[in-house]
Amino acid sequence: MSHVKAGGSSKNNHNNAGHRLGVKRFGGQKVSAGEVIVRQVGASKIAGPGTYTSRNFTIHAAKDGVVKMATRKVRTFTGKTVPRVQVSVE
Repeated sequence: MSHVKAGGSSKNNHNNAGHRLGVKRFGGQKVSAGEVIVRQVGASKIAGPGTYTSRNFTIHAAKDGVVKMATRKVRTFTGKTVPRVQVSVE
């Protein structure tokens, strides 16, 4: 038989800061090489010419230029085709 009463659980102990995700430079804006264009979780937007993706799916500018956003159809792992925004620097 237990000699300690049930401890229960706390419900309101989540105090994490936001990740500050989203588009940092929009279409038509000037960027310099290495600058962050999009911070995201997963590849909801894909990197096009003049950009590259880092380990956490952040899209950076590979060269100086102007940001351009365009819609492309991308095939997923299951073979389904879905629209994705392609970010490029021209």
